[in-house]
Amino acid sequence: MPSAAKHSGPPRPSAARPVHREFGLGDADSLDVYYAMLVSRELSRAALKLAFQGSIDVSIPSDGHEAAQIASMRALRPTDPVYLFYRSVPAAYARGMSAREIMLDNFGRRDGPSSGGKNLAGHWAKRELHLMSISGSVATQIPQAVGSALAAKLRGEDSVSVAYFGDGGSSKSDFHEGLNFAAVHQLPVVLFCENNGVAISVPFEKQSGVARVADRAVGYAVVGISVDGADPLQVFRVMREAVDAARAGKGPALIEARVTRLGQHTSQVGDDRGPLDLAEARRHDPIPRFAHYLRHHGVLDDALEQSFRERAAAEVADAVEFARRAPDPPVARAFADVYA
Repeated sequence: MPSAAKHSGPPRPSAARPVHREFGLGDADSLDVYYAMLVSRELSRAALKLAFQGSIDVSIPSDGHEAAQIASMRALRPTDPVYLFYRSVPAAYARGMSAREIMLDNFGRRDGPSSGGKNLAGHWAKRELHLMSISGSVATQIPQAVGSALAAKLRGEDSVSVAYFGDGGSSKSDFHEGLNFAAVHQLPVVLFCENNGVAISVPFEKQSGVARVADRAVGYAVVGISVDGADPLQVFRVMREAVDAARAGKGPALIEARVTRLGQHTSQVGDDRGPLDLAEARRHDPIPRFAHYLRHHGVLDDALEQSFRERAAAEVADAVEFARRAPDPPVARAFADVYA
């Protein structure tokens, strides 16, 4: 029987009940997640500033998506194939791509891991990290992730493929075809939708007849879970459960992380939301929320938070200057890796 979408709310922490430990994350793990969120926010803001200055071609901010991406990555094995999307800087960083490598891609430099400077930033990929190359056309990575899952099943491997995408991607045929094929063949794949409610500028209610992306799972007889994407602990929990089930041969899952886009779509596309909507969005910023939780349980204090913020700022400043000085792709390789 198909399962209805589950809706998971925020934890209610208390001094006697540290939720992160119940979910299998130690204090150090939780601090790692928080630090990665700080670095990702710094990377996003630095790239937007560089794009406005004309130093890089385009920036795609990830502000507000950090908790969903970083926490979900923690539930995967390093060898699980992952297909990111253009707003996936936090996920790329959490997977192991360094701040320097991310900035090399932003600047289009020779040593950028995603394409060696041949593609626009946003196509985050690195072979050694099992981050698979993607297209600029949204949602095309979904059937590719399903194909990776089919290959793993045929080979008898126990990997789980994951495709990240936005709510706009869930309106494309790639999403429906991929989810249907995965359901029919009971493939080990998780589709992870980051629903920020504004696909560029189109509200979700104008894209969909159902209230949640996860509600669509029932039509394909797969598990559908809608989770608060600003809560890294709940995201980690539902992602781990879905990945473990897929790895055990129980088929695919559709996870919808309800997130808030705190800024504009890209450096080239503004924001149609008014001041009140933007103020409401800022109320759902996952960084101060998780900091409050960590403080509540005595994991974070003023001194540690200050050191984290200074370290994150220094790491990103170093990455910007490193990439700024890095060599451009050689003209002689313009036609290498290009197929007719």
